[in-house]
Amino acid sequence: MRACLPLPWNVFRPDLLRERFMSAVCFPDVSPTATAVPPNAVATLDARPFAARLARALHDLRIGRPVILLDDFDRENEADLIVAAAKLTVPVMAQLIRDGSGIVCLCLTDETVAQLDLPPMVARNDSRHGTGFTVSIEARAGVSTGVSAADRVTTIRTAIAPQARPEDLARPGHVFPLRAQPGGVLARRGHTEGSIELAELAGLGSSAVLCELMNPDGTMMRGEALDRYAARQGLVALTIAELVAHREALDAQAEAGADSAALAWGA
Repeated sequence: MRACLPLPWNVFRPDLLRERFMSAVCFPDVSPTATAVPPNAVATLDARPFAARLARALHDLRIGRPVILLDDFDRENEADLIVAAAKLTVPVMAQLIRDGSGIVCLCLTDETVAQLDLPPMVARNDSRHGTGFTVSIEARAGVSTGVSAADRVTTIRTAIAPQARPEDLARPGHVFPLRAQPGGVLARRGHTEGSIELAELAGLGSSAVLCELMNPDGTMMRGEALDRYAARQGLVALTIAELVAHREALDAQAEAGADSAALAWGA
């Protein structure tokens, strides 16, 4: 029997991402991965089509507002607050620290990680999802203890400066860089890759800042609590599965266009 319920935040698959499925959705009693959906994981998805939410998210990123990004229910089932690193401010950093886990991460591409000479945090990464932590960092100049919101913003601005050098950063520190997989969300369905893709779509470079959203009692913020937070803060939410579907659609369009051009040239 199929129940018509609000769609769980993270139970998404590309075949469910057409705009007509963006409000109330009927889904089986068991998630597509045969993982039962706990009651506190169910939230009411913003009824606006993905295209409208994406446009709003990119606008918000451009003006320095955070966006909520969620991964799959059967992955981390995690909601992260993200902001483009180029637009990061002290008040937004304070929000990340206050409403999140406090572990503020800087998402970087391979090229920037190499430019800054940031080695992996460990020689053998056996974390569950292979999150690409490098050694933590601190700006060498302009900070005190390094842990305040202002100091962490200084560290991030130092790291993403176009001419940044390895010697501009001390190691370890209070900011945790994450190396994104080349290929973005098509290579890895992680917040690291999704955050960078959104920053790039917004035209704000290839770096982003994220922190996991938490409840005041220290539990992960999910479901109805996440609904309330998003509404209270006026934040838009997207899912990594939606970004995957968007990328796949863009790639398919580009491939079709290339084929058409080749046929026209051949004719």
